[in-house]
Amino acid sequence: MEILANDEAQTSPELPGRPGEPRPEHAMPGLTVGEAMEMTTLAGARLLAGAGGLDRIVRRANIMEVPDILPWVKPHELLLTTGYPLRNTPQGLPGLVTDLNARGLAAMGVKLHRYLDSLPEQMIAEADRLDLPLLLLPDAIGFDDILNQVLTGVLHIQASELERSWEIHHALLSVVLEGGGLNELAVKTSAVLGAPVFVTTADGRVLAEGGRADELDAWRTSACFDETGRFRTEYEPGGAHTHPDVPGSHAMVPIVAGRVDHGRIVAFSADRKVGDGDVNVLERAATVAALAVNKQLAVTAVEGKYRGDFLRDVLAGRAGDRDRIVAHCQTLGWDIDRPLVVVVAELDPGHGAAPASGLELRPVQERFTVAWQSVVARRDSRTPVVGFAQEVVALLPVPPSGDVDGLVRDVVRQVSGDGGGGRRAFSTGVSRAVDGPDRLPGAYEQARRAVQVGRQINGTGGVAHFDALRSFRLISLVGDHVELRGFVDETLHELANDGDAEMADLRHTLKVLLDANLNVAEAARTLHFHYNTLRYRISKLERILGPFTTDPELRLDLALALKVLQMRGLR
Repeated sequence: MEILANDEAQTSPELPGRPGEPRPEHAMPGLTVGEAMEMTTLAGARLLAGAGGLDRIVRRANIMEVPDILPWVKPHELLLTTGYPLRNTPQGLPGLVTDLNARGLAAMGVKLHRYLDSLPEQMIAEADRLDLPLLLLPDAIGFDDILNQVLTGVLHIQASELERSWEIHHALLSVVLEGGGLNELAVKTSAVLGAPVFVTTADGRVLAEGGRADELDAWRTSACFDETGRFRTEYEPGGAHTHPDVPGSHAMVPIVAGRVDHGRIVAFSADRKVGDGDVNVLERAATVAALAVNKQLAVTAVEGKYRGDFLRDVLAGRAGDRDRIVAHCQTLGWDIDRPLVVVVAELDPGHGAAPASGLELRPVQERFTVAWQSVVARRDSRTPVVGFAQEVVALLPVPPSGDVDGLVRDVVRQVSGDGGGGRRAFSTGVSRAVDGPDRLPGAYEQARRAVQVGRQINGTGGVAHFDALRSFRLISLVGDHVELRGFVDETLHELANDGDAEMADLRHTLKVLLDANLNVAEAARTLHFHYNTLRYRISKLERILGPFTTDPELRLDLALALKVLQMRGLR
């Protein structure tokens, strides 16, 4: 029993819009200020300040010849002026630079000698401080020529980007139309971007990947992934971005179909800046990925029902003889003709908050099943893993070392991740090992029993083995909780009081003594008591409980009463 975590998507409100919706302003292509200065109309322009902002993007151009220009300024704009509105108040120019920068202006071009003979030093210094390019324009070039050439250049880039985007979309779409799935799509997208690409579930579990193996491994061990290989979606904003503790940059786009959040597609780059063009490619890939996911869901729904019905018959003992079961499982890609343990995992009670993005998530039980299937398939694709209405059942092969506990805990750890990404807590039960299909029904009941009793003993989020339940199995069969509580009170007397710290301490001493088979020296070492101190405590316990050191029946009653107290839900 481990953590699948909180059932909330925690997706960022900054995620880009779904493909097909109008693209956000920041995603539209354009010229950099440096590229615009290479055009013939601006070839004679001189950069007065703001050299650090030459990579700002220009997507439009405007002329400022009215005093109240600020309300009309748009982000990524090249603003041209003769200084006419401020000819009588040049002292206002430094403040104007600050205000224009706050509105996202790309650059400002100024013509002198008609209304202004020079620009104030404070204005130039402010533009330098803000890295806002300030251009001195040639007198011989008209504003209309600059506007025409800049806007033509921007439109040409946007048209080229649109054409490239369509070509990419067609190439990616052909992957699905030709029968490919997420793996083929990830490989194709990686080839287009020249960068590693991961496709994940909404909570970050990797479904497919594309790129060079060494690059994929390097990113998989970065801080963007937890130690189980889960991409930390809850910490990732949408679009292109960087992290201080992660080299290079990367971009993330959601995979959305209708209003259902199916996952993420992420591209990484260590040697170049991931930008808006890469985000555009990922948006196209996300559209195609949504088609692939819906296609796979439709196929999985049919196959899953067929597989689930057959495994349910096997676990109920009505699937036929051994040879028929083994042969049929082989047609399903399963190998059950080997030593197995039955593992049953159940989501613990509790509901997470609604997804922050407002999108719907696939049903939690369905996501839980997919998590188990993806983790187990990476270890052994021939292992049956099926989701029922309230549980996931896996028939895990016994490892050559015989370490079933280590195997189960490692699988549970990977299904759980680090508890992020909107996952829910779950409890896990493990059966004894069996060596044939005919013994699977009994093992299934053992695993289910282990889940129920283990949750009572340890609470939620743990792993319980049937063999470790021992007498707890018998106690759990007693449905009369009032009778159990009465037995505890009559046997332990004052020690049954959970609210008394002194009685709780004595109860712990009693348990250690019983576990040590009344070996006082060993119990004293375990409790870190002096031998005489423990002898005194034994005398005190016998005054309360009776002569348990000489009465084996009383010792048995005391041990059972302590176990009843240990079982949560029976107190």
